[in-house]
Amino acid sequence: MSQPAKVLFLVPYPLRRAPSQRFRVENFLPVLDEAGLTYQVRTFIDEATWQILYKQGSIIRKASGIVKGFFKRLKTVLFEVPRYDYIFIHREAAPLGPPFFEWIIAKVWGKKIIYDFDDAIWIPNTSKANSIADRVKCFWKVKYICKWSYKVAAGNTFLAKFAQQTAKNVVYVPTTVDMLNSHNIVKQHKEDTTPVFGWTGSHSTLKYLKPLVPALEKLALEMDFRFIVIADKEPEFSIPNFVFIPWNATTESSDLSQIDIGVMPLQADSWSEGKCGFKLIQYMSIGIPAIASPVGVNKTIIEPGINGFLCETEEEWLAAMKKLANDFPLRKQMGVTGRNKMLSQFSIQSQSNTFLSLFS
Repeated sequence: MSQPAKVLFLVPYPLRRAPSQRFRVENFLPVLDEAGLTYQVRTFIDEATWQILYKQGSIIRKASGIVKGFFKRLKTVLFEVPRYDYIFIHREAAPLGPPFFEWIIAKVWGKKIIYDFDDAIWIPNTSKANSIADRVKCFWKVKYICKWSYKVAAGNTFLAKFAQQTAKNVVYVPTTVDMLNSHNIVKQHKEDTTPVFGWTGSHSTLKYLKPLVPALEKLALEMDFRFIVIADKEPEFSIPNFVFIPWNATTESSDLSQIDIGVMPLQADSWSEGKCGFKLIQYMSIGIPAIASPVGVNKTIIEPGINGFLCETEEEWLAAMKKLANDFPLRKQMGVTGRNKMLSQFSIQSQSNTFLSLFS
């Protein structure tokens, strides 16, 4: 009788911190348990470094944390990797420098790499907090990691198309939510209440919300509403009727359930094409209709007039927001339709077999 496959996960961040890692890797671990696969998870950045990583300053402490991560990763690659059948790498084995660790795993140890990403991480997307580090990220390495991988798990078709340039086997694995154990609240829409618009995301995507402010300012002249932002950082710009809720993993679903209408504005560029529509998936999984920019996978997730609206201009955004704010039956029906789509296509329950297929 053959032994169950052994999987080693190499992930960038401490557990239960980064959305991409949580929803593309960590939430699938119980699926591996049920299938009888054995695994270990090795992080690169420790908790102390995570706490300062995306804040300006603290260069020496950040550098120390990164160096510590490199030594920890080197130890893992040299002494642990040989014991495993599959090495699952989320985004990259190390945040800076060339694909040194991936090369050792593939070429020296001859291991099967499962390479997973859900952003266009081959495109520079620098941040103020880490502009120096961004210069040595070696964005070009993504194509080589794809080439050396046994399988690539891509979060949307745009990412899959890039991977297919060098990878032999690319599997489409959408970002998903656990609709049984976490995103299991069903939004109870109520009539004759002040409508609540909302947005959720990380500090790095707050910039996409700013262009929506003029439409919100006009809407505020016509009707009462609230606008909730759920994030790890409060916006630095002003939003009409604004309520800030600090992101908290333990209250994530209940915080989202306060929203009646979710929004996801994006810029039309290559980086945004690589986005996997996770905000929409979160809204719709608990029965919240959504309004989004017609960019990338948003055009696949949202069916205009069925489970939400796609808007480009300020006028289109204003009209869609007014429509959903004033039409309670439509808002409720769109929420039901959207949630059903998430159950069938963007839930862990619907994608478990696809995820397990990576290890065969």
